[in-house]
Amino acid sequence: MKVLLLNGSPHKEGCTYTALKEIENTLNEEGIETEIFNLGTDVISGCRGCGACRKIGKCVIDDKVNEFVKLAESADGFVFGSPVHYAAISGSVKSFLDRVFFSGSKEFTHKLGASIVSARRAGTTAALDELNKYFLITQMPIVPGRYWNMVHGCTPEEVVKDIEGMQNMRILARNMAWLLKNIEAGKNAGVPMPKKEEFIFTNFIR
Repeated sequence: MKVLLLNGSPHKEGCTYTALKEIENTLNEEGIETEIFNLGTDVISGCRGCGACRKIGKCVIDDKVNEFVKLAESADGFVFGSPVHYAAISGSVKSFLDRVFFSGSKEFTHKLGASIVSARRAGTTAALDELNKYFLITQMPIVPGRYWNMVHGCTPEEVVKDIEGMQNMRILARNMAWLLKNIEAGKNAGVPMPKKEEFIFTNFIR
């Protein structure tokens, strides 16, 4: 079992990474394989809405989006981490996830998802809500902690001092590991996946 963690911060080992690392260490203790994917400072273009990915199987903008979707094929769960910018996820994370889920949604359906955010002070719950919507539209069960999944601080050193926030990262990780093991046990016991229906797309024009 493997969990892919997205560090959506431009800082490779900043506040968001510090929270993700706590999750990774706990998952490893639970016997779960992990990989942290750093979004970094690369320019991430927004979705063009061209629909070409539906024909060729990947985004026509060949950047970290396609790299991440490829890694997602072998992952069983995901943790998306973003810094809070203006009470929302960062612009890079927004553009990245829009394209990841539009071009590669089949790699995420029915897999576990969790989101975490880091902030100096506020805007965290709005950012968490934004991240969780990617899971909800893709039929992904959302893994909880025991509180909203956030840490506070301006530096990694300050984040470590957010002892409640860091504890919640560990609780989230243990919940992720527990659910992954339960899903694996269900598969081994022959529990079938949910029945698929053909999608119905409508609008409000009559």
